[in-house]
Amino acid sequence: QVQLVESGGGLVQAGGSLRLSCTASGRALSAYAVAWFRQSPGTEREFVAAISGSGGATRFVDSVKGRFTVSRDDAKNTVYLQMNSLKPDDTAVYHCAARTSTIWILTDKNLYPYWGQGTQVTVSS
Repeated sequence: QVQLVESGGGLVQAGGSLRLSCTASGRALSAYAVAWFRQSPGTEREFVAAISGSGGATRFVDSVKGRFTVSRDDAKNTVYLQMNSLKPDDTAVYHCAARTSTIWILTDKNLYPYWGQGTQVTVSS
């Protein structure tokens, strides 16, 4: 069992940056692929980005490509989501999720068994 805790959310103006952290306990995160999802009121939880267990592969939803990056520091048992050029549409609760690593990076939230509680990101215009 792996426990996940997100941090780094907050209020930022449009065009600003935030870095979210997802820190794991209970198991070494190196064996897991980690994804970020976000959800705003009245919408489905959507895939944002993910990184493979090895860190060699990443995947992003089209709306954040070129603005967000995802990285991992297995020594710190942490995955990061760097968000630049933030837009009001990025406002949401951001959750990290983990699953045992697979060949393909998976974007279906139902395939990730481990979740953090989420951190709020608010982008003002």
